[in-house]
Amino acid sequence: MKVYGRITVFPIMPTRVNRLYELAYNLWWSWHPEARALYSSLDPDLWEQVSHNPVHFLSAVQPQKLEAAAEDTAYLAQYDTVIHDFDHYMHPRAEETWFSTTYPELADKTIAYFSAEFGLHESLPIYSGGLGILSGDHCKESSDLGLPFVGVGFLYPQGYFSQHVNRAGVQEASYDKLHFSEVPAIPAIGPDGNEVVISVELPGRRIYAKVWKLMVGRVPLYLMDTDIPPNAPADRELSARLYGGDREMRISQEIVLGIGGVRALRALGISPAAWHLNEGHAAFLSLERCRELVARGLTFNEAREVVKTNSLFTTHTPVPAGNDTFSYELIDTYFSSYWGQLGLNREQFLEVAREDHDQGHGNTYGMTTLALHLTGHHNGVSELHGHVSRKMWQFLWPGLDSSEVPIGYVTNGVHTFSWIAPEINALFGRYMDKDWGAHVDEQAFWDEHIEDIPDAELWKIHHIRKEALITYARRNLKQQHLRLGEGDHQIAEFDTMLNTDALILGFARRFATYKRATLIFRNLDRLRGILNNPERPVQIVFAGKAHPADEPGKALIEQIYKISRSEEFKGKIIFLENYDIDMARYLVSGTDVWLNNPIRPYEASGTSGQKAALNGQPNCSILDGWWAEGYNGRNGWAIGEERDYHDQNIQAEDDSNSLYSLLEEKIIPAFFEHGEDGIPHAWVYYMKEAIRTCAPQYSMRRMIKEYSNRYYVPEIHQSIIIEQNSYERERQLAAWKEQVRRAWDKLELYVDGQRDGQISLGEGIEVHAWVRADGLKPEDLAVELVYGETRNELAIPQHTLPMAYVKRENDGSYRFDLQLKPNESGSIAYNIRVIPTHPSLTERYELGLLRWA
Repeated sequence: MKVYGRITVFPIMPTRVNRLYELAYNLWWSWHPEARALYSSLDPDLWEQVSHNPVHFLSAVQPQKLEAAAEDTAYLAQYDTVIHDFDHYMHPRAEETWFSTTYPELADKTIAYFSAEFGLHESLPIYSGGLGILSGDHCKESSDLGLPFVGVGFLYPQGYFSQHVNRAGVQEASYDKLHFSEVPAIPAIGPDGNEVVISVELPGRRIYAKVWKLMVGRVPLYLMDTDIPPNAPADRELSARLYGGDREMRISQEIVLGIGGVRALRALGISPAAWHLNEGHAAFLSLERCRELVARGLTFNEAREVVKTNSLFTTHTPVPAGNDTFSYELIDTYFSSYWGQLGLNREQFLEVAREDHDQGHGNTYGMTTLALHLTGHHNGVSELHGHVSRKMWQFLWPGLDSSEVPIGYVTNGVHTFSWIAPEINALFGRYMDKDWGAHVDEQAFWDEHIEDIPDAELWKIHHIRKEALITYARRNLKQQHLRLGEGDHQIAEFDTMLNTDALILGFARRFATYKRATLIFRNLDRLRGILNNPERPVQIVFAGKAHPADEPGKALIEQIYKISRSEEFKGKIIFLENYDIDMARYLVSGTDVWLNNPIRPYEASGTSGQKAALNGQPNCSILDGWWAEGYNGRNGWAIGEERDYHDQNIQAEDDSNSLYSLLEEKIIPAFFEHGEDGIPHAWVYYMKEAIRTCAPQYSMRRMIKEYSNRYYVPEIHQSIIIEQNSYERERQLAAWKEQVRRAWDKLELYVDGQRDGQISLGEGIEVHAWVRADGLKPEDLAVELVYGETRNELAIPQHTLPMAYVKRENDGSYRFDLQLKPNESGSIAYNIRVIPTHPSLTERYELGLLRWA
């Protein structure tokens, strides 16, 4: 029959273990293996069938097994310990969390974090890749550190797709309905005691979204779902799938995420003091915040200053094509009734996010541009990505050198206890400190204690994880090929696939073309020599999904699959289908080397290699993303050179040759060189160095503290000032900016200084500048001398010196002076520039106004 409704009926829980339900509805269990064991130990087979989901598990487990557990003293002892730890975690004393200890006066403030996806656990498939995993880890560590934090996103009923690879190697996507009664989500309740349902306006109609609440430890995560009445069928599908549909579907989703997300928080009675936009998908939230303020009597420019003051935007995309843009026609359709509520006309509204395109492509409305214009702080997700982002978005700050564009960086990290293998966790507890988790981000702790772990013990534990991966991979392969109708002989082959004594390379990630999954196949003759040496066996395990609409990405999967099934590479190359968080945990702890070979500099950060390093796996990677910072010459290997290419084919040729050479000359010899005790001590040194250098520096704990100290806390303080002065400071700043913009076109800058010649080190030259700017005061202007060495007839700006205001001349111009005394010898060039300055500016160059002499 056709299903009308679906209700989960739980068995009556024995009183002695009745809090298993409560525990199941908090994802705290997802990073506490002892909590998961309370469920898995009752029925291991069922635990696997329900994808390790305790809510679904409790609805399906036989009541007799619960009753037996309630009489089992060993089980009850473990249950009591877990419940005690859970209660202590959820209700800590004020001095027991980092945030409450460091910033006790801000405990009642709220940080709101918006993301299109959250990767929390394999049983909740509302993530597609690294962005979602990062968001999930962000929530978990914010909980661990005690941040007053809430997340906002979508609860996609069909989630991201399940991947099946057919006999021809073609990826096939299927979507399974996510039944809310079987996931740890409950309806969000507002202050009035009612379930929260919000609405937003779409062309010709209003669309509604129900808000669900998931608890991620101490952090509430609010996820919206449009699959509710009275929405029309098409609108009920709006939030069905992650990254599905056409441009109209995408803009509709982003309106619900941004505008609807703000309305959801208001309906819940939450007033954030700091706002974090994780990627541009949620950029419309800043418009909604402006709309609220305009309704209170502010102008749009005044509202914009208020919104920017406590907003942070994190960009993750180092290529222009990866940033969402919409045609003006689509913006007209969806926002023609909205911009008037901001006090703007069409042209003014479009100008807020206008991106100019060359070659007759017209202009578009850019979500990243919108986010950059309506937030006060911006960051990339690694040092190199910050550099790439500053160059990519330099056009928004014309006249500035890319190094001065106000986009910083916070390098990504991983949530340690979500990704460390239980055996590695126990190993650290035995040899370093039983409470080692309290020191995750303390470099000195790792420097002092990593050598306390005996080489033999680390190697033994690694082999245990390797055996676990091999068992998992064999099971996965057999299930896949049974589905494909293979015969008994073919199925039996998988019982011997992979070898614990072989060097196993791991490659698992999204199959986007820039990640170059097939780089290692560029020279098959050379690869045959590497993989077909029986004395030194090498095997490669691949996993990953391509977006269903990404035909080139799917072609890469097909190529790898066909090679893996060929006679010469069968058993030496493996492709595991349906990559998810569960599979990732096996891969990052069970392979020997983590391989990553994107086109530099297109990898914003990457975090899979950080997870591998935490578990003792050295990386072999292009010097891109986080590895450009993390590599130290002793914790893994660098593929290729730390430079860019004009021709990607030449780049691929160089990088593949570098990879082959590393494998042949360094990695394989080191792995197979064992001491008299049977331990590869040189290899274990790489493992330990990977742990020592990467576990603290690329932990989510370090990352969250950095975000808090650099962005969240200053933004909260700004929010407090805003509340105290009733927007007066922002009104004044907006008025000042308008005055500066009116005066800037007529501003004149004159310079008098030595233009050529020679001086000795220690000598100086006098430089004078005059600025004529009607309507502006000297304190509105910062005049700077910029100098640096010359290369190829161009000046490289390396130093910026402020010039001192001297006096107002008779002609009304302002005079500024400086003596330039270079502190290094060599050829230098200099110039003078003037920028507007104000004590309330969030970023020095935020106006994008600059005048060179």
